Amino acid sequence: MQASQDQPIYSEAPLQLLLFVDGRPKSRQQVQRIRAYLKELEADYKFELQIIDVGQQPYLAEHFKLVATPALIKIHPEPRHTLAGSNIVAQLKSWWPRWQAAVDAYVKLQNGLQDNLEDNGRTPSSPKSSIRSVAFSAELIHLSDEIFRLKQEKEQLEEQLQFKDRVIAMLAHDLRNPLTAIAIAIDTLQSNYNQEKGGFERLTPTMAAHLFKQGRNQTRLIDRMITDLLQVGRNNEREFPIQPQKIDLGQLCFEMLEELRDRYTIKSLKIEKDIPKDLPCVYADPERIRQVLMNLLDNAIKYTPEGGTISVAGLHRTTQKVQFSIGDSGPGIPEENRDRIFENHFRLERDEAKEGYGIGLCLCQRIVRAHYGQIWVDTAPNGGAWFHFTLPVYPS
Repeated sequence: MQASQDQPIYSEAPLQLLLFVDGRPKSRQQVQRIRAYLKELEADYKFELQIIDVGQQPYLAEHFKLVATPALIKIHPEPRHTLAGSNIVAQLKSWWPRWQAAVDAYVKLQNGLQDNLEDNGRTPSSPKSSIRSVAFSAELIHLSDEIFRLKQEKEQLEEQLQFKDRVIAMLAHDLRNPLTAIAIAIDTLQSNYNQEKGGFERLTPTMAAHLFKQGRNQTRLIDRMITDLLQVGRNNEREFPIQPQKIDLGQLCFEMLEELRDRYTIKSLKIEKDIPKDLPCVYADPERIRQVLMNLLDNAIKYTPEGGTISVAGLHRTTQKVQFSIGDSGPGIPEENRDRIFENHFRLERDEAKEGYGIGLCLCQRIVRAHYGQIWVDTAPNGGAWFHFTLPVYPS
């Protein structure tokens, strides 16, 4: 009896067995009993045994269509026979005499064929080893899996390259607007600044402050574009860093709305606020949550038609969680796409002509999950999209 847990052995023995094992403690005890019993049998009857760890060679378990381990398989002589379950030793005691009879019949048949060939002056050929054929089959399965894996990696790399090309083109296009706005603000301030007097000419203090604010907001927009792309490109939630602290979520939302005032004012959008004054503070990273709010508010402004409504609301769901919601009166999200919109690079067909990279909601989901919260979308009461996310309450 031979045993191996690495590569399949090559054998010409008439009786060939495969014993599939796994690493569970309970399974190891059963395997020890099976091997001990086979050791007793070997004293009276020679056979070959191959021990296969399914953790190291799972493709062999798939090849033999096993649903549980340990499992003992007689692969030669044919037909194949599988013993499985918690009473393999008892089954083996019952089947062993029949296996011996099958082997004796096989040996007798082979000897008769060889004698017949020798009588006719032919050289007898060596019988085909079943374990050898299993080794070849295992190698083919393994190579097939490797080819499939390499094809998947190739497709993923091609998709990433296409996405990067598309993002570079869109980023080059989208950066023009904020850069142009910044350049105009700087040129206007510079052309109206009198160095000798140390002040602006032909510009009121209000207009000068507006131009400074415009330049600052556009700079933040550019920074957010680049930051979002870099963070989503990492593709690893476990390495997503956060620095949580006590945050007044309602106040943070009001600050974001103030930054975006020019955008929703131009479209004559109405802002409805339903944030309780006693809404508890949350324990979260302020910069990360700022990104979530900016993405959701930016989308709400983008998809809400002129004269529409944007809603922001807070809710103390439990003693452990706060829910925050941002809704719009835009076209909404089809029900069949409500899970997929949080996938990286996913965009609805209707949005292909709009600015954006299809990464904003994916980034929001990663940030919220890093805080052990949830984010989802449903239909708003006014027919648009209604995004909700939860964050942990700051411990009192």
